[in-house]
Amino acid sequence: MLLGWALRFRLGSSLHRWAPSRRVMDLTTVVSHLNALAPPALAESWDNVGLLVEPSPPHQVQKLLLTNDLTEDVLEEAVGMGADMVLSYHPPIFKALKRLTCGHWKERLVVRALEKRLAVYSPHTACDALSNGVNDWLGKALGPCGSVPLRASTSLSHPSGFGHLLEFSSNVSKSILTRVSSLQGACIRTFPLRNDKEDGARVRLSCSQSALRQALAILSEDPHAYSSVELLTLQKPPLLDTGMGRLCNLAEPVSISTAVERVKSYLGLQHLRVALGRGKTLESSVSTMAVCAGSGSSILAGVPSDLYLTGEMSHHEVLDAVAEGHSVILCEHSNSERGYLRDLCSQIAETLEGKVEVALSQADRDPLLVM
Repeated sequence: MLLGWALRFRLGSSLHRWAPSRRVMDLTTVVSHLNALAPPALAESWDNVGLLVEPSPPHQVQKLLLTNDLTEDVLEEAVGMGADMVLSYHPPIFKALKRLTCGHWKERLVVRALEKRLAVYSPHTACDALSNGVNDWLGKALGPCGSVPLRASTSLSHPSGFGHLLEFSSNVSKSILTRVSSLQGACIRTFPLRNDKEDGARVRLSCSQSALRQALAILSEDPHAYSSVELLTLQKPPLLDTGMGRLCNLAEPVSISTAVERVKSYLGLQHLRVALGRGKTLESSVSTMAVCAGSGSSILAGVPSDLYLTGEMSHHEVLDAVAEGHSVILCEHSNSERGYLRDLCSQIAETLEGKVEVALSQADRDPLLVM
């Protein structure tokens, strides 16, 4: 009896010692949390965000490595630390891949990730637009300020999916009305219309993009009905504090030279590229600053501000800004984003409820060095 008790005790202790850690989460659940943290719908239409590489399910995530760019060095770091997932701020898959071979480094990344069962996810411009995202972080470089998006995001898609209103005369054939009213993704109503010139009724169709195309095709069969069509595209109001870039109003004005030193300190850099606006000196005052992490010229162009802060702009874009009196600070593309990853790391750890170990890459760095 004592021998049996001892065996049960030793077996129980062994099972307890080798039991899998509770700090683990299914990949599908991780992706759901990440999408809630930085909704992909906020990303630019040209971007490629979300889950980019998915190992065959089931796939459990215990360790997640966070990086600004997924390079081969970072991928090997992930493999070496036993990570199950990499979150790369920039999407490593952007242009379409026509094949997966070992001949090109980006193709090798995908091959190696799948071989090592590493999921890859990218939030990119969803985090650019996000309130408390990368641009709000960058906007704090000069100290306390109030900020608003340079280009506000609109609310996410309409919950019903009905993004269009289509109105037309009720004087259409019963056949056409029946076919339009039976469309999937559409809701039809008839309302009276009475004014000095018209007495009758109109039909209003709330519909999705797909149903809109089908309804127009049906109505085009009756030229009189089609000529009465009025179309309104519904838009949700802008989201507060959400959008691309930020215009920052400083609590206390600073000189350009002070601004340069503060940006260096904030980003941990020894060197920056600086262009003084026409008629400005290093002692000129900065009260407003427009920021855009990464490559900011398309967002910053024409914004009335004393100073532009971004990662990179082309030579001619800098000339345009300077001619308009805007001073420019360039800190290189990923240097304008990498420091934000510390904040993002904490946000991800919290949203994953502490069930996944989240680490910052030590191999990630800007490819450009100032010698």
